[in-house]
Amino acid sequence: MQTIYLDYISGTPLHPLVKEVMIEYIQNSFGNPISQHHIGDAAMEAIEGARGKVANLINAKPQEVIFTSGGTESINHAIKGVALAMADKGKHIITSNIEHQAVLKSIRMLMRMGYHVTSLPVDEFGLVDPSDVEKAITDETILVSIMHANNEIGTIEPIAEIGQITKARGITFHSDAVASGGVMPVDVEAMGVDLLSIAANQFYGPSGVGALYIRPDTKIIPLLDGGIQEMNLRAGTQNMAGIIGMGKAAELASVEMSSRTEHMLHLKKYFMGRLTEIDEVFINGHPLQSLPNLISCSVKYVEGESITLMLDQEGICVSTRSACATGSLRASHVLTSIGCDYTIAQGTIIFSFGIDNTIEEVGKTIDVLKKSVDFLRSMSPLYQKKAG
Repeated sequence: MQTIYLDYISGTPLHPLVKEVMIEYIQNSFGNPISQHHIGDAAMEAIEGARGKVANLINAKPQEVIFTSGGTESINHAIKGVALAMADKGKHIITSNIEHQAVLKSIRMLMRMGYHVTSLPVDEFGLVDPSDVEKAITDETILVSIMHANNEIGTIEPIAEIGQITKARGITFHSDAVASGGVMPVDVEAMGVDLLSIAANQFYGPSGVGALYIRPDTKIIPLLDGGIQEMNLRAGTQNMAGIIGMGKAAELASVEMSSRTEHMLHLKKYFMGRLTEIDEVFINGHPLQSLPNLISCSVKYVEGESITLMLDQEGICVSTRSACATGSLRASHVLTSIGCDYTIAQGTIIFSFGIDNTIEEVGKTIDVLKKSVDFLRSMSPLYQKKAG
């Protein structure tokens, strides 16, 4: 049975060239980059080469990028590191209602330590109003954390506008760009962020490695204490093979982003057109300001998990919500925040495309989706098929 993978938002396969450089490194290198000999020097040269490629991807300087174990650590470090470093100034943090669990749970932990939080609402498309950010700032505000693109509905937030506000008020600004980094253009200077989190497994790099951009003079403390690695901000021997892979993935993303985006938008447009063949399907997220590779749709009168299982039986892999929240019986906090009815939210499926997907795969997916929805609705006492 053919496998059709449409869950790239949960993780991407290794690009063949990324796999190649990682295998070559593992086979031929083993040095610790802080060792004071030529083998250590070679490792340091390799890691700094990768750092430069990741920095180039987001228009940063190499010394402004530290490597982490992934998007979750990058987010935790940004939020907790700044909060703890600036506790003497204030304990107020601003975020939104649709953030990733790594943001939400980091902030909840800080709340138990006496920090207070303003969580901003979003509109029906999932957009944060920059004026709400400005209104929420107080003399105690030390950090604003608003994601760049939502990993469930794909909406892209007005980060540059928010960045202008935080800069004018002297507030540290973090953005979770895990869903967008390497997928679409991300420019830390244009966005005006002080911290930005990305992960390699979102742009055909290895899992278990990420990066955190830190603007110079940003007050932040390390979460891991120990050695002097990563500019004294992230102790512990670096994941060399992972970092080498992330560097190569970043290099490829920089070069291929335009062609990748064109391909994914072509798939997305075709999918959206065919999706109209199923009645009472609602598209979530902003119709224009959204990730090029993601579609979130809610199918009325069915359960998203049931559709996912039926698609999986045909070799088609999709999601019902964020991979980090899969298994929860509650409706997605993102969907309820944009005003999606609870029962409709339970019928949500997320399709996310990648560079290897084809129009034929998308077409087959729609065909199987239609059959699955028809079958599940035939058992629903609430559904009445439209005439015609």
